[in-house]
Amino acid sequence: MGNVLAFCEFNGAQLRSSALSNLAFARLAAQARGGTVVALLVGAGATAAGPEAANYAPKVVVVDDPALAHYLAETYAPIVAQVARAEGATLISATATSAGKDLAPRVAALLDAGMASDVAKLEGKDTFMRPILAGNAYSTVQVTTPIIVVTPRQSEFEAAAELPAPGTLTTAAAGTINALGAEFVRLDAQKSDRPELSDAKVVVSGGRGMKTGENFKVLEQLADLLGAAMGASRAATDAGMVPADWQVGQTGKIVAPNLYFAVAISGAIQHLAGMKGSKTIVAINKNKDEPIFQVADYGIVAEWEKAIPELVAEIKKLKATR
Repeated sequence: MGNVLAFCEFNGAQLRSSALSNLAFARLAAQARGGTVVALLVGAGATAAGPEAANYAPKVVVVDDPALAHYLAETYAPIVAQVARAEGATLISATATSAGKDLAPRVAALLDAGMASDVAKLEGKDTFMRPILAGNAYSTVQVTTPIIVVTPRQSEFEAAAELPAPGTLTTAAAGTINALGAEFVRLDAQKSDRPELSDAKVVVSGGRGMKTGENFKVLEQLADLLGAAMGASRAATDAGMVPADWQVGQTGKIVAPNLYFAVAISGAIQHLAGMKGSKTIVAINKNKDEPIFQVADYGIVAEWEKAIPELVAEIKKLKATR
């Protein structure tokens, strides 16, 4: 028996969608291990997100300290390990986001724990299925250490539903915060009114076939009409057409929106690994033989220069009648 500690990312007073997927995994793990889910919020201002987290976990632990204003694995990992020990957690989970992938191995090292990364399915209390070879195959991994650290994939676990009644909310001290020589210098990020790529319910992505970064403005019109996030293939980001943080794929962000537009994207396995969990996929490409059509729910064989403006015009007409 053992509790499951779920590290939850948040934005202001709201949990990120990645946290809800992590909590869904944590519930399955707690059931398999005969324990309870404990949600952990760490960071300056974490207290604000506590009440929402309590809607999804029987117990929430908040570590709120001004010195934790900026994420650093060096400062966060000891706190996660400390709370895990205090809560009797034998499994610690963090969504396989950029932060989760950075944090989890350090937590595992501090707890002398085995680790399973990019988990797609829970097979038992210590057995997990994870994708390999860009998602073309799956391996089953058993971790036999007393404590286990896991990074579940957001795209593989539906967001957790609210509990019938809110859980308890407690606070814990951060203790001595030592960055071990690391220092937060600055954050370079693209400011946008659009939803974040990993949290968006609709994503519009473009590939190398868009030809230039200027052409992506046509896709941005579609994205803004749909309240969507912008994405891109690695070929497009490597070519400097769009920012690197738009990249969707094996070496980019893993997304699973309700609706995904793949425009002028061939569908290389590295890109498919990052978006094939989307509920509905719409592919637009002039070449009918591209691999993207094998995973698409709807496919349009046409040049994007013609298809996207027509689609934008029809959506505007539809919105005007409402």
